[in-house]
Amino acid sequence: MTGSRADGTPQRPTLEQVAALAGVGRGTASRVINGSPSVSPQTRDAVMKAVAELGYVPNQAARSLVTRRTGAIALVISEPEERLFSEPFFAGVVRGISKVMDEHDRQLVLVLVHGAAERADEPAAYLSPQHVDGALLLSQHEGDDLPQRLRDRGLTLVHGGRPPGDEEASWVDVDNVGGARGAVAHLLERGRTTVATIAGPPDMQAGRDRLQGYREALGAVGMPFNPDLVSVGDFTELGGWRAMQSLLEQRDDLDAVFVASDPMALGALRALRESGRTVPGDVAVVGFDDSPMAAVSDPPLTTVNQPVERLGREMAEMLLGSLAEGGATEPRSVVLPTSLVLRGSS
Repeated sequence: MTGSRADGTPQRPTLEQVAALAGVGRGTASRVINGSPSVSPQTRDAVMKAVAELGYVPNQAARSLVTRRTGAIALVISEPEERLFSEPFFAGVVRGISKVMDEHDRQLVLVLVHGAAERADEPAAYLSPQHVDGALLLSQHEGDDLPQRLRDRGLTLVHGGRPPGDEEASWVDVDNVGGARGAVAHLLERGRTTVATIAGPPDMQAGRDRLQGYREALGAVGMPFNPDLVSVGDFTELGGWRAMQSLLEQRDDLDAVFVASDPMALGALRALRESGRTVPGDVAVVGFDDSPMAAVSDPPLTTVNQPVERLGREMAEMLLGSLAEGGATEPRSVVLPTSLVLRGSS
């Protein structure tokens, strides 16, 4: 059915052959293959049956000219490679995104943008409608002008996490405030009286929101907020270790600490061991993520579960939904629930 070229190699099935086998015109076959809704179910079935029988594969370059779509979606992560490949949070989000991309026959392009502006400009230059249909942005920091630059180029964007100070953005986030508030409330209910926190970076909305949840939990029981009980980390294990050491130097009477990420909580556990303190005997510890490492830490870490794979799925579905509508300009947002997972550290 496919025929052969003069040199004997098989000839790739054409759109015309698909149309002839399905008993429709070439334009109708093209509309079916490009996902147009303006065809009947019977016609769509006939064309897709012909596609399967012939083994027809659309010419992506020609298809892009017609649809003005590349078939590619960029995932832009504003963190160094060490964090991307060492922290389970990113792997979980990427898994969720990848599943949706596979379901919709889309290509996922990973772009790392981090560091000085001159280094960030090179990968950012790739992000245009000529290369990708839209972009998913993860781990954005305050003051980053990349989202606005991409919008100015006509790209549809969805953020993972509420971007700080960006009212035009569409985003999917978890309930950072509620999750942190519940974690600190748990420590207070266990009878802890001097509860410290290792907060996330203040230039990231997750860092701000989890600190807000800490403050709200204290306020709910009439406890004053004390800056001496706050140390700021960077969401890494080393950052948590350093922040815990700083807290112990400031307040050696603390008996609990809420840590705004699991990697930082692991660093805090190490610092507490090195100082001779027992967990949870002397100091109770609660993290945030419910990463795989939390269940096997010593002791196992009480932590806030955030559904990272679902976060990735929701991001991807929101972006593809906007693209299907022609690139929706009205900002959209989704907040996913969190839950506290009790283990031995508290």
